[in-house]
Amino acid sequence: MAEAALQAGSVALAGSEEEMGVDDVQEIEALAELGIAAADVKKAKEGGFNTVQSLIMNPRKRLHAVKGLSEAKADKMVEAAKKLSNAGSWITGNEAMQKRQREIVKVTTGATALDTLLGGGMETKCITELYGEFRTGKTQLCHTLCVSVQLPISQGGGAGKAAYIDTEGTFRPERIKAIAARFNLDPDAVLDNIVVGRAHTVDSQMDLLQTVGAKMVEEPYKLLVVDSIMANFRTDYCGRGELAERQQKLGQMLALLKKVSSHLVPHYYR
Repeated sequence: MAEAALQAGSVALAGSEEEMGVDDVQEIEALAELGIAAADVKKAKEGGFNTVQSLIMNPRKRLHAVKGLSEAKADKMVEAAKKLSNAGSWITGNEAMQKRQREIVKVTTGATALDTLLGGGMETKCITELYGEFRTGKTQLCHTLCVSVQLPISQGGGAGKAAYIDTEGTFRPERIKAIAARFNLDPDAVLDNIVVGRAHTVDSQMDLLQTVGAKMVEEPYKLLVVDSIMANFRTDYCGRGELAERQQKLGQMLALLKKVSSHLVPHYYR
């Protein structure tokens, strides 16, 4: 049984102006506009905070733990981030609906019947679990999504790149090339738009999630696949004695995935 996560955003990689959405993400360097020292911004970035929103979406104790940042400086950065992002402000239900319509797209699975069942395809800005027995096509669907997310939005894609965290050695470039040919895309160009990271442990899996978050701020990544999310947990944590620690770590990982997905607009996992 494997779990995969897919993440899509709203900024088009290529295409017409109509295909380009509005992304609320601001790089952390924007704090300089409110008088935050560049040296402090650099320290926060080295500590894993790459956007203004990441300062708000994480507990202050995480920022307090960053080497070289005093609690006073960290609190000042959080307050500045709130001003830049209008955090905590209220909007009407209609405004919330318009925001969802503007940000969320449906990425085709490549199967018309499945797209219909899902209401148009895989929904972005959320986590989707692909669950099933061995050899039921979960990894194949993840490979297909890595290709289809690169299609223009008008063709059922996300007009962006894909990131693939591989915990079981299942990523196959040959499959990607065959799927790209099916969609009439250049196989080599499609592979260039996918980055792959191999995670052998839960710790390395978490590290890859942290670093891919930074990449997604800098480039238009629209899909994040984790295939599978549970494989390393099953081997790194054994027996009932480690169950509590395992569940706590899994909860932290899912919380990070959720933040990345909502934070960057259009997400999935297997």
